[in-house]
Amino acid sequence: SQLQISLYICKTGAMLLFVALCLLMAPVEGYLLQPCEPVNETVSVEKEGCPKCLVFQTSICSGHCLTKEPVYRSPFSMVYQHVCTYRDVRYETIHLPDCPPGVDPHVTFPVALSCDCSLCTMDTSDCTIESLNPDFCMTPRSYVYDY
Repeated sequence: SQLQISLYICKTGAMLLFVALCLLMAPVEGYLLQPCEPVNETVSVEKEGCPKCLVFQTSICSGHCLTKEPVYRSPFSMVYQHVCTYRDVRYETIHLPDCPPGVDPHVTFPVALSCDCSLCTMDTSDCTIESLNPDFCMTPRSYVYDY
């Protein structure tokens, strides 16, 4: 009987230790994810009328933002999910090669200076659920190595 009590205490203690470790490690798991910050990424730009897609490196916002999913959804409450998006940007213009006369070869794009977890801004971000890769091209590629 004393052996059964000792085993019960040992099992209960082990279970409590496991639960405590899980609770302590839960916040650490969030820190293992990349924070929302500017990162260098290969992106592409193309324009109707120009025969080539230009692929180059620039700074975009990428990373993890904490989100909440309600247990009960009400038609009267709105749930806003935060995404990693641009806070401060600088706009740069790049010249697409081989555009025919009459087609403006210039494309302006945002460069991330700082990022923030906030609502998705359609002006600078792709707010779709499943989007194409940032370097996706529909036309033949041309690369810029020192931009």
